[in-house]
Amino acid sequence: MKITEALRAEHLVFHSMFDQIEGKAPALKTLAEVKVVAALMETMLKAHSDTEDELFLGPLEHCFEQLGQRDSFLEEHQEMNESLQLVRNATRIKHAQALLLAAVAHSRRHFNREERIVFPMAERVLKSATLSELGQHWMDQRTRAAR
Repeated sequence: MKITEALRAEHLVFHSMFDQIEGKAPALKTLAEVKVVAALMETMLKAHSDTEDELFLGPLEHCFEQLGQRDSFLEEHQEMNESLQLVRNATRIKHAQALLLAAVAHSRRHFNREERIVFPMAERVLKSATLSELGQHWMDQRTRAAR
């Protein structure tokens, strides 16, 4: 499996999660419920973005440099984490709900950008064998995490 296929598959899971959060967040009744959802999302996004940063963005760094986007994608990963941390510090449910929904929207835009720009670029620039090797590293990471 190529790394692009693995990451696209993870993105599908995230898009489904984003849909669920957008649909359910307004009905959450307590601040604690909102914070639990945000914490789950934060944990999942961190694992995903760490994998992208370690395995995927490094081999493409020279391409980002040429596009003037080298720091942009890494900063977006950090911003996604920071936006969810704001939910952790919220003291009012309506504010926490709004922050959570804003974090979902920000994350969705970032994922769409990766799907539109980064994944096709990787398929053009990196050799198929490299994409498969990175995919195996991804599989190894996921297998270790599951133990």
